[in-house]
Amino acid sequence: MQITWYGHSCFRLRSRKGIVITDPYGEGIGYDLPRLRADIVTISHDQPDHANVKAIKGKPKIINGPGEYEIKGIFVIGIPTFRDFRKGEPGEHNIVYVFDVDGVTVCHLGDLRRVPTQAQVEELSDVDVLLIPVGADTTIGAAKASEVISLLEPKIVIPMHYRTKALKGLKLEPVDPFLKEMGTKDLDAEDTLKLTKGGLPSETQVVIMNYVG
Repeated sequence: MQITWYGHSCFRLRSRKGIVITDPYGEGIGYDLPRLRADIVTISHDQPDHANVKAIKGKPKIINGPGEYEIKGIFVIGIPTFRDFRKGEPGEHNIVYVFDVDGVTVCHLGDLRRVPTQAQVEELSDVDVLLIPVGADTTIGAAKASEVISLLEPKIVIPMHYRTKALKGLKLEPVDPFLKEMGTKDLDAEDTLKLTKGGLPSETQVVIMNYVG
C-alpha cells in the first residue's frame, strides 16, 4: 500500500485494487488540493476543511458515519467519538476510521479531541499505522497525542492537522512540540510512504510527510 499526504487531515491510501481519500478540504486554508479520484472518501466530521467531497472525482462511496464497509477489497470501520468544542458550545461526533489496506491496518483519528476510552482503545487494537492530529486548538496536542500513541502502540505514526508554512486561518501548533514530546528529531520528510505488512518496524516509528499540492 501507498500513503500520500495532501496537507491538514487529507491522505490518499492506495491499495492494489482501490483508493481512499480522507477528509478532503475546501478552499481558504492555504493548501491546494489537486484533482484526485477515489473509490472511497471518508469524512471525520462535517466541517469545510474536512468534508469537501465535491473536490474528489469519479463516483466514490462517501462514508461519513459509523459502521462497517467493504469497497474494492478495502475494509473500513467507522467508530464514533465525541468531539466537544469550547465550554457552552454544542459538540459533535468525530468519526475515527480504521482501514485494512493490503493487509496493513491504518487508523485515521480525524479531529480527535479526547484521549480514547478503554472501550475505544479495544476497538482500535492492532493498528499498524496511526494518522494522528497533533496541532491542538480543535484537536489533541503534543502531550495527549503521545498518550494516545502509548495506548494504541502502532508501528508507524504519521502526524497531521498541524501548522505548516502553507496553512492559513487556523490557529494550530506546528509539529515540533509533538516531535519533542516523542523524543524524535532530525527526521527526513517522506513524499510518499510505501508499506507492506512484513516490512513494518518492530517498535513505534514516527514518520514526517511532505504535503503534496
